Amino acid sequence: MATDLSNLESPNYHHHFVKKLISMAMDHHDKEKEMASVLLSALYADVLKPEQLAKGFTNLLESVEDLVLDIPEAVDILAIFLARAVVDDILPPAFLSKTRKLLVDGSQGLVVVQKAEKSYLSAPHHAEIIERKWGGSTHTTVAEVQAKIVTLLKEYVESGDKAEACRCIRELNVPFFHHEVVKKALVLAMEEPAAEGKLWSLLIETAEEGLITSSQMSKGFTRISDSIHDLALDIPQAKDKLESFTSKAVEEGWVSAPFSRAVVSELGAGTVGIQEARAFKANATNIIQEYFLSSDISEVITSLEDLAAPDYHAAFVKRLILLALDRKNREKEMASVLVSELYAEVISIASIARAYTLLLQSAEDTSLDIPDAANQLSLFLARAVVDDILAPLHLDEISEQLVEGSLGREIVRMAQSMLSARHAGERILRC
Repeated sequence: MATDLSNLESPNYHHHFVKKLISMAMDHHDKEKEMASVLLSALYADVLKPEQLAKGFTNLLESVEDLVLDIPEAVDILAIFLARAVVDDILPPAFLSKTRKLLVDGSQGLVVVQKAEKSYLSAPHHAEIIERKWGGSTHTTVAEVQAKIVTLLKEYVESGDKAEACRCIRELNVPFFHHEVVKKALVLAMEEPAAEGKLWSLLIETAEEGLITSSQMSKGFTRISDSIHDLALDIPQAKDKLESFTSKAVEEGWVSAPFSRAVVSELGAGTVGIQEARAFKANATNIIQEYFLSSDISEVITSLEDLAAPDYHAAFVKRLILLALDRKNREKEMASVLVSELYAEVISIASIARAYTLLLQSAEDTSLDIPDAANQLSLFLARAVVDDILAPLHLDEISEQLVEGSLGREIVRMAQSMLSARHAGERILRC
């Protein structure tokens, strides 16, 4: 299939292929739907460029009204395809918010996006549920493979045993998914500069052995390039590191010189995105501080809507709780009330869950400035469950994204312990 599509030599029309593949699969059984999703994932980056894939989905969303005439369940089926593409890491989560702005209010396409976000991607353990929706991934899910990759890379950083790391990669038995090893290794190198040398050495070893093909190497670099602006929000040096990594990759023959130049150009353009994020953070701080003074929730809602930046809503919630942590109980209560008021109407459950994940990932640093941060964060987390913002299972999902033995995981455990006590709701509301 990849060869046939490439032989057509019409890369600018690949979005038509994406649209046709999904629309045909929608009218078939679950087996064909699963096959279509697997095919898109396999073709991504090597054959289908990210922009063509996104355009294919956009075209589908714009034609849902027509699809429904022939396939009554089109809205739900397309929502699953959309959610699956996000879970499989071939569409970025930001695609949903960006596309939402392009679709006409009241359109069926908008309903599809909302359904994908609220019914599928916001559910606890959503990745596993979505991947098994059509009977696929009956043994190992993408999320499970990703977790194993992270584990083997971290163990390698500690041991330095390249032979063992390569053995673990082989044991995964997912050669079509080796681009994830590349991406995760590069991200870890960005996060832990001391490990950069070891991780780069491992990538060279896997390439020389033929364990990870040049195609998978290139695909890994393409994927991290696509998500670099999001990474830069959490890893300040991410852009500089990617530029350095890409230059080295050209020397190793993993990516082409034109690709490297395109990355450098994109990184320069991405400075605007970083500036936007910083501007939002400054605006968010002002909005929150004003709220603590006025208690005017409606003004916060208006201000957030005026900012029109749903991609940064997780950052807003994180900032709100961080500022409240260092204040009195009055402000802590106000923060919980505000999150409850903003929930669903203004800020999605996915953004709120993401905010708590970010807070817990940086809990160690927060505790250096606020000694009681762990206890306070566990109360905020438990309160979110009591207020019916997060489901109890959300806590398990958040915990799974945290490092084993980290303070963040301990905070989740503390919150769960509070919630399991008798009259938990009443006690937590009084804290």
